[in-house]
Formats: sequence, C-alpha cells, structure tokens
Amino acid sequence: MKKTAMEEAVLFVSIIKWTLLSTITGLVVGCGAAIFLKALDWSIGLVQVKQYYFLFLPVALFVSSFLVKYLASDAEGHGTEKVIEAIHKRWGKIDILVAPVKLVTAIITLAFGGSAGKEGPCVQIGAGLSSSLADLFKVNKEDRRKIVVCGVSAGFSAVFGTPIAGALFAVEVLVLGKIMHEMLFPALVSAIISFQVTKYWGITYFYKELHIFGGFQEVFFLKVLVSGLFFGIVAFILVETLKMAEGLAKRLKIWAPFKGLLGGTILVLLALATSTDYLGLGTETIEEAIHGAEIFPAAFLLKILFTSITLSMGGSGGILTPILFIGSTAGSAFAGFFNLNPEIFAAIGMVALFSGANNTPITASVMAIEIFGAQIGVYAATACVVSYVASGHRSVYPSQLLGMTKSPSISLPLMEDLSNLGEVKIQTKPGKLIFRAKKVSEYIERKYKAKRQKKIEKDKQIHH
Repeated sequence: MKKTAMEEAVLFVSIIKWTLLSTITGLVVGCGAAIFLKALDWSIGLVQVKQYYFLFLPVALFVSSFLVKYLASDAEGHGTEKVIEAIHKRWGKIDILVAPVKLVTAIITLAFGGSAGKEGPCVQIGAGLSSSLADLFKVNKEDRRKIVVCGVSAGFSAVFGTPIAGALFAVEVLVLGKIMHEMLFPALVSAIISFQVTKYWGITYFYKELHIFGGFQEVFFLKVLVSGLFFGIVAFILVETLKMAEGLAKRLKIWAPFKGLLGGTILVLLALATSTDYLGLGTETIEEAIHGAEIFPAAFLLKILFTSITLSMGGSGGILTPILFIGSTAGSAFAGFFNLNPEIFAAIGMVALFSGANNTPITASVMAIEIFGAQIGVYAATACVVSYVASGHRSVYPSQLLGMTKSPSISLPLMEDLSNLGEVKIQTKPGKLIFRAKKVSEYIERKYKAKRQKKIEKDKQIHH
C-alpha cells in the first residue's frame, strides 16, 4: 500500500511539473511562431505584389546562404532535420542564434519565391526557444530533450492549427516505428497552448469538412488502397530527388553563397519556362486542389523539382508545406486519371504523402480528421499506412533513427540514422513468396550480367 501511494504521488508531481513546463513552452513558442507568421505574411504581401518579384531570387538565396554559413549553420535547409539531429545527438542543445537566423532567412527565401514551407522555421524557432528555456530552468539532459520536443509540437501546431497532430508528430517523427510515449503528455499540452496563443494573435487556418457517402463502400476502399501505393511511390521520388539534389550541390566546390546565386538563377529560368505556381508556399494551389479545381497533372513533379533546388542551393524553409502541395496535386492527378472525386483524393493525397515522406502514419491520419472532419478518417488512415509502408526505409529527415523495419523480411541495423543504413538485406524465412521473389531477382541479375559480358566480348572483337 505504501509503495502504491508513493508511485501515485510521484506521478502526480510529474503531471504538475510537466503541465507547468509545457505550458510555459507553449506560450513562448506560440508567441515566437505568431511573430514569424505575421512577419512572413507581411513580407509576402509587400514583395509579391510585383509581377516579376521572383527575379530577385538569386540575390535572396545568396543572402540566405551567407547568413546561415556565418551565423548559424544549423539553420540550413528545412530546419526540422537539424532539430531531430540535435535531439538524438546533443540532448536537444541548440545554438541560441538558430531561431532568429532561421526566422530571417526563411522570410527572405519565401518572400522572393523560394519553394519551401513555413513549418520548418516554426519548428526550429520552437526548438531553439525551448532549448533556451531549458538553459534558464537549469534542467537535466533528459528533461531538456523533453522540453525541446514540446517546442517541436508547439511549432507544428502553430503552423497547421492541428494541436493533436502536432503532439503526435513530435513523438512519432524521432524514431521510425516507435512512439515516445513518455513525451506525449507535455507535447500535447504545449501544442494546445501554442495553438490557442497563435489564434489569439489572429493567425487563421485552413479547414474544410469533407462529406463522404454514408456506409462503408468496398470498391471505394480498394481505390483508396491503390492510391496509397501511388502516394508511397511519389514519396519515394520526393525523398530520392531531395537526396540527389543535395548530393549534386555538395559536389559543387564553390563558395556557399554562390550556390545560392546559381540555385536562384535556375529557379528563375524554370519559373519563366513553366509557371510561378511552383514558387513560394503554394497554399493557393493546395486549397484549389482541395476544392476540386482542375490542376495540371504534372504539378506535383514540378513542385518536387522546385523544392529540391531551393533547399539544396541555399534556400531556408520547411519541407512539410511543399509535401502538402505535392500530395494534394498528386491526389488531384490520381483522381483525374481514374475519374474519381478530386476533392476527396486531393485531401487523402495531402496526408498520405505526408505519412510516406515523414514515416508518420498516425500523425497524418489524425491530421486528416482535424482538417477535413471525421468522415474521411477511415479512408485517409488506410492510404496513410499504405503510403508509409510503400515508401520504404527513407525519409525527408535522414537523421530519423530506425526503430523497426517495415517488414520482417527486411533486415537492417536498428537505431541507426536512415542516412547510414547501408544495403538492404532480404530474409527468405517468412514465406515462399519472398523466397521466390528473391530467386526471380537473382535470375534477372544473372541474365543481365551474362548479356553485359557478351556485349563486352563483342566490343573487344570489333576493336581488334
């Protein structure tokens, strides 16, 4: 009885402690995020009234890259990736300069048309502010990490207006296949407080209740399953394109700000050749897709290209807003190809791609309900889980740790960064299907090698 009473007393004190700490974090991060969002809206309104505002993109990316290089290197790229790395490797310790530098460089990038998002800056600002709070409170390293996770959930919630999804994102995105349950309560409190604070500041959010026919429709469910596979493939393309663009950028042995100048020039030429729709946040296109407007079928591929160039060549901003753009327009394209409801599949595509690209199926499923209402829940969750599995062991956040593989037939080292996993090993024990698939793969590989060897020998004979 005494032990039980002691246990309950400790838990009660823990609840009081984390209610206070997460409330303070939510208040501070909510204010910081609101200031950023207000400043961003003001800057976009000031700059983008001019028809050819994007012609200044080379200068904008030059300045952004310069500030990041010499003031806060962790503000580079889409931000959230660096926060995840700090949580795993430095117990959430983040340089105090990261928040202001990220705020300024993201505004510069987005105002002049860089293809990025606003959640990365908010998450990084939230993490930076919460890390400073941890210094102020003089907490131990375990509590520091928990406070920074609160900052992540608060920043996410402030951008999308989805406090439950914000809390889940913070505890689901760190390790693929694992949820940090011990951090869920403070993350939720922080997300709710931050959301209320940003609403008080006058920040508005996009919501649209989607009504789906009554009852469970088996044929429609199968179509949703197929769409999940499609969105998983699109997520695969997005991650690999980002990785390829970053690799190419690193090979350019020039001063980092000159890369920004070059990247901005490429974006200007692409915009002149295609459309300015793929520059900036792209929230108008997302809303058009959700409302069933006709969208160019290859819009999602063009957005992948614009975003990859922006983030790898000196731009500073988030990746999740572009993911929502890519997902909603991919959903619109899928619906058009199969003559389906474009509104519903744009909404499903938005969250399913989010799931596949981030490895956060639970967050994405709840996000769908918070934005589009409960009726879409079953179908959105199905597409999210299928997309999550189909995208494989990759992520827009390479510093995610691998907590478990997505299939018992796949062997990979656990608790390693996704960027360091190495070659995938296929196990044949779980069933004959996997075994036969492997045999077919080996047969194709042998045939290819034999054909290639014959070609080499033939070329040698011709040469002689």
